Amino acid sequence: MAAAEGNKLWGGRFSGSTDPIMEMLNASISYDQRLAEVDIQGSMAYAKALEKSGILSKAELEKILGGLEKISEEWSKGVFGVIQTDEDIHTANERRLKELIGDVAGKLHTGRSRNDQVVTDLKLFMKNSLSIISTHLLQLTETLVERAAIEIDVILPGYTHLQKAQPIRWSQFLLSHAVALTRDSERLGEVKRRINVLPLGSGALAGNPLGIDRELLCSELDFASISLNSMDAVSERDFVVEFLSAATLLMIHLSKMAEDLIIYSTSEFGFLTLSDAYSTGSSLMPQKKNPDSLELIRSKAGRVFGWLAAILMVLKGLPSTYNKDLQEDKEAVFDVVDTLNAVLQVATGVISTLQINKESMERALSPEMLATDLALYLVRKGMPFRQAHVASGKAVQLAETKGIAINKLSLEELQNISPLFGSDVAQVFSVLSSVEQYTAAGGTAKSSVSAQIEQLRELLKRLKEQA
Repeated sequence: MAAAEGNKLWGGRFSGSTDPIMEMLNASISYDQRLAEVDIQGSMAYAKALEKSGILSKAELEKILGGLEKISEEWSKGVFGVIQTDEDIHTANERRLKELIGDVAGKLHTGRSRNDQVVTDLKLFMKNSLSIISTHLLQLTETLVERAAIEIDVILPGYTHLQKAQPIRWSQFLLSHAVALTRDSERLGEVKRRINVLPLGSGALAGNPLGIDRELLCSELDFASISLNSMDAVSERDFVVEFLSAATLLMIHLSKMAEDLIIYSTSEFGFLTLSDAYSTGSSLMPQKKNPDSLELIRSKAGRVFGWLAAILMVLKGLPSTYNKDLQEDKEAVFDVVDTLNAVLQVATGVISTLQINKESMERALSPEMLATDLALYLVRKGMPFRQAHVASGKAVQLAETKGIAINKLSLEELQNISPLFGSDVAQVFSVLSSVEQYTAAGGTAKSSVSAQIEQLRELLKRLKEQA
């Protein structure tokens, strides 16, 4: 056997060396070394289970644990030496353990397969990562809610189809995004609960033949429960798909918020100004201030969705139990974890530092946005809404024909449309009165927005306790 094959965990039945291009394709150490610490945690727990089942003596256990602690220290200090024959993080750690403590290191893998080892490592990594992501997400949501509370009296146009629709409170806009993000927090919590099932002790596919105490492993690694079926445990990546799916939805929500803010920050709208800390300039045009932070958030949604699509395609054609195709899961998870951590922190910075232009928002509030209010005026006078809608539309058309704002139509002109119009119709053309009529739960009246803020504060408190 070639020397290079001697360090492999599977080399016994092979002769000669692996093709160098195949080595490159097969190796995952360049990225799965991010699992170094959780791999060591899993090995420590498994060593304790081996000692309990009689495979290791107490002295051997202490020797293995001491060696693993030394390896953990080397990784944390950045001095662990990866070598060319380290196929993956499991090979690297076991190779180094043998260098430190000798042949007793070879007992550690007794009854364990890389199949149950790697999925355990990935779950441990994701449990930790989701807690951090959840914290960043809750911080962003709280930033939106608290800004909404401070700027509750600011009114601006609301849009449908990117056309001016009805006046709303700026706070209603902020809270619309906060509410979507709370659903993302809840979904991440659900994913974390399903991740929290221990696969270790499932072996390659048939289970563990050595009487390993899986309850001990479950307790040592802080999992909530034990996998029910060994064949499913080593191959299921539902938790990866669910995470990537939840991440994709989160990124879609962030992308929508980014797009809104990009539009509002243009000179054509002028509703807000981004902090210089989250903007960049042009290499040619000195006047430019570009919302690159928001554009990058928007673009990352496609990146995250791409990983979801890739993993779904990997999984769709696989037969039962472990196949090497599943090696693709880690790069997807690592990249999406890094992406979410970055964009959530940047989004929080953008929201907390942007400056709104209240005057520009007020100037954009045109009288025709109150056409629905004009129809509701007639409804309150007893006219069926469909007829009121037609009457209000005729008023809009008349104003456009005359080249004036709808609130400049005379009472006589309005009464020619409907005799139900009275002198009190002038009260309709008040933006503040307009938003204040939406008092039903979830509406844009101040009382309704204040209620939303309080409900979201309570929800955030509960979500923080669960994170």
